[in-house]
Amino acid sequence: MTVVVDDPLIARMSIRRTLPLHESSRRLRDLYPECPRVYGVAVMGDLSRRRWWPLAEILTTDRLQTMFDAAAAETDSRAAVTQQLAATLAHVVVGRVIPLLALEGRAWDTGLENLWVHVDSEGAIDWVGVVDPTLRALPEDPYFGGRPGMRRRRAAQDRIVALPSEAALTTWVAHRSHRALEPLFETLHAVSAGAISVSAMWHLVGGAVVSASTQVPLLAGSSELTSMRRGQAVLDALVGFGAPVRGAGRATSTKVLQN
Repeated sequence: MTVVVDDPLIARMSIRRTLPLHESSRRLRDLYPECPRVYGVAVMGDLSRRRWWPLAEILTTDRLQTMFDAAAAETDSRAAVTQQLAATLAHVVVGRVIPLLALEGRAWDTGLENLWVHVDSEGAIDWVGVVDPTLRALPEDPYFGGRPGMRRRRAAQDRIVALPSEAALTTWVAHRSHRALEPLFETLHAVSAGAISVSAMWHLVGGAVVSASTQVPLLAGSSELTSMRRGQAVLDALVGFGAPVRGAGRATSTKVLQN
């Protein structure tokens, strides 16, 4: 029997106008109702910002150093701590958007300036929010009437934009994710004193994309072929941007976002 969890953060959201991102995030949460923060994101305008902070602050503050030091105090392996933090960053930026891309052909902006994170009482990241709720979608998205070329007059107000093709959408997701993760990984590499290589961090991104693309069809009963095609297209684009997301040395990781 499925257990629906009444998550306090979700219950306290104040949504004044339901946007396509709200609807998509609700559908994503329904994939795993026992842990409703695993899939989907919050819209920052709907929330109190207690325990939330912009992900970009990792580049200008000691937040990542504090997270690293706290985790390192509990283990002798700096490499394991670095791998866990890299996996968390990969999941925050790209691992969360892949399920929506795979399932609905939609994506929010994964740019660094658009992402906020929520932390629990111990300072660990446990949810993600976006400042700009605008979705990029395929031209045949149901919002546009299911026919290429159709546009609702309220599309701008409803914060959804059609990109010309699946290739354009997956490339955009890869580009925005690459621009966000590159400085985050460089900062983590410095904080950890090179405990693992930056290329090893990118291998975790590859694992996150493959894992999400594989899991979503199992949960949603959707097309495995479509999901894997879109995930692989993101990986191909990341490789084109110079990110070594493929390789025999790809590390594996356990779940790092807790609820």
